[in-house]
Amino acid sequence: MNELLPMAASCAPSGVGGWIGTIIFGAVIGVLARLVLPGRQNISMIITIVLGVLGALIGYWLAGLVGVCQTSGLDWTRWLISIAVAAVLVVIYGSVTGKKQV
Repeated sequence: MNELLPMAASCAPSGVGGWIGTIIFGAVIGVLARLVLPGRQNISMIITIVLGVLGALIGYWLAGLVGVCQTSGLDWTRWLISIAVAAVLVVIYGSVTGKKQV
């Protein structure tokens, strides 16, 4: 298991540009996560962005664990993993805060 952790860490954003890109990517991921969930979620756009960024970071980490970190072109696998993680985070947030789908 320890052999996989350096690979997962290499997917993490680096530098200011990497973090700004992750925030933008996270905002898109958060919105896409809310779109794939049925119903309308009663959460703010800021929370959507935060959950999207968390989903993107966890998605990067999981992508590194399964070995899809360094690919050429657009990495659909990493996008799908990040969207799925962000969707789960939106559901968990709604459950914890009591802001259910309407």
